[in-house]
Order: sequence, then C-alpha cells, then structure tokens
Amino acid sequence: MTGVETLKHVTVLLQEAVEALAIKPEGTYVDATFGRGGHSRAILAALGPAGRLIAFDRDPAAVAASKAIADKRFTLVHEPFSALAEELDALGVVKVDGVLMDIGVSSPQLDDPERGMSFRFDAPLDMRMDTTRGEAVSQWLARATVAEITNVVRDYGEERFAYAVAKAIDAARSGGVIATTGQLAAVVEKAVRTREPGQHPATRTFQALRIFINRELEELSLTLPQAVARLDEGGRLVVIAFHSLEDRIVKRFMRDHSRPPALPRGLPIREADRPRPALDLVGGAMRPSDAEVSANPRSRSATMRVAARTAAAFVSEAQA
Repeated sequence: MTGVETLKHVTVLLQEAVEALAIKPEGTYVDATFGRGGHSRAILAALGPAGRLIAFDRDPAAVAASKAIADKRFTLVHEPFSALAEELDALGVVKVDGVLMDIGVSSPQLDDPERGMSFRFDAPLDMRMDTTRGEAVSQWLARATVAEITNVVRDYGEERFAYAVAKAIDAARSGGVIATTGQLAAVVEKAVRTREPGQHPATRTFQALRIFINRELEELSLTLPQAVARLDEGGRLVVIAFHSLEDRIVKRFMRDHSRPPALPRGLPIREADRPRPALDLVGGAMRPSDAEVSANPRSRSATMRVAARTAAAFVSEAQA
C-alpha cells in the first residue's frame, strides 16, 4: 500500500530557503507548495505566537499530510498556487511578509506508482498533481493530434525527436488507448534514436507531458505577479526551480521587475527622480551544496532565486 507516511520526501535547500525569507516572528508567510511540509515546519518553528503561515497544495496526498500539523497559526489551502490572490482575499489577508515557492514535482509524486509520473513503474498513465480534477495524460493522448503532441514534447521536454515520438504514439494508439506508463515508455524508447548518457529515452517525453497536463509553466507565470503584489515592503519572494524552463521564467521575472520602469526616450528627468523598481535582487542564484547533492541526488538541478519587495508600485505585464 502506498500512503503519505510511506513515501519519503527530502526538502531541498531547507535552511537556505527559510533563511532567505528573513522571517519576522509576528509576520505572515505563504508556502505556495506544501508538499510534505518540510519548509512549512521550518517556517512555523521560526514564527512567534502571533505569526501566521498559509500553505497551498493541489495534491490530495499533500493535503492529507498537512493534517499532521496541529498548529493554530497554520492554514492549508487545497488549490493550485495560481489561486493565491483569490484565496488570500477569502482569508482576509491583504499583505504578507514572504512567499516561498518550491516548484515542480515532489519525490512522493514520482515514487508513488499510482500517480503515473515515472516509467520506473508500470502504472496507470495519469500524471495529474491534483487527481480530483482535470484530464489524465492517457485521456489527452487518446484525442490529441500528432501536431499537438509534437509541440508539447518539443516545447516542454526540449526533445529533438518530438515528431518521431508523436508519430510513434499515433501509430501505437491505433491499437487502443495507451493506458500505462510502461506502454508509453516502450513506444517512446523505439522512437528516440539516440540515448543521452545515464538517461532513459522516455525521460524528456514524460517530463513534457507532466508539465503540460498540470500547466506548470502557466501556473508559475500566473503566480509570480500575484506574489509580488501581495508582498509588504521588505517582504521576500523565494523561488526554487528544478527545471531550466521554470528557472528561466523566474530569472526573467525577477530581472525585469528589479529594473527601473522604462521611460519615454528623451524625457528630461534626473536620475534621483527615476521610478524605483518593485523588486531588489538578493544575492545571486543559489544551488545545493555538494554535501546536499550527495545525500539527495534529486536536489542537483535545484536553483534558488530571491528578491525583496521595495516601496515602489508594482505593475504587472497584464496591467501595463
């Protein structure tokens, strides 16, 4: 039996992330990705009696795991983090002192065969982070066109044999729905002509389908401006990404909003009067230590970026 108690999750950059939040004992914080609560527990340990932590997760297993935290300062919201602004409004929270986002798939999700996220097990081809909503990968593959599959595998998996993979999936599904991870892995393995050292030929395709079916990049892009808009002056935004596509979104967002707003060319204005950016970058990109990678090899691709909210107005691209 697989249960939340049997699937171990090692929190990546645990102390570094909590330190980056620069926690105020009486502050209000958001853990946008509860997972199995590693970061949440560390944040609660740093908060005083009047502090508050609001955690988000769309995974029912993570929601179940959160029941182990019996702390009146803690609230768990069963929603994707793109619902951050709406849910904070519902809780009467106007501003927060920090937002932590540890994005991507968790070890329990990868290690639970029933989730269908890994080709290490032959299991139902699901891949949804929230198994109570939406469409499983098997359902999407049954109706998607070759062009749609090609685009997903190429854009989200950076797979150079994306078209060959899509054609192979199309041929295989003519004999019935590709219903299991084992079936899909076998199909992809035959279509990918060269193997990257130490990597299964289906790795990029599985990653692409998981990112797509969960709208992971879209969720991230929707949430970053909401997080900044809710930060009080001096509040910290801390984001840990495990994939280059995610980290690219975070890097560009923080970079763009740590620069002064663009002004019309030729406008006579003193440097001291230039509008300030909404964010200040805090240090550079941080990666796990050699010791952490040795103890937890899955941490090796993690990149953490930190920014602090200034007193300047924040204008998102959607508002500009």
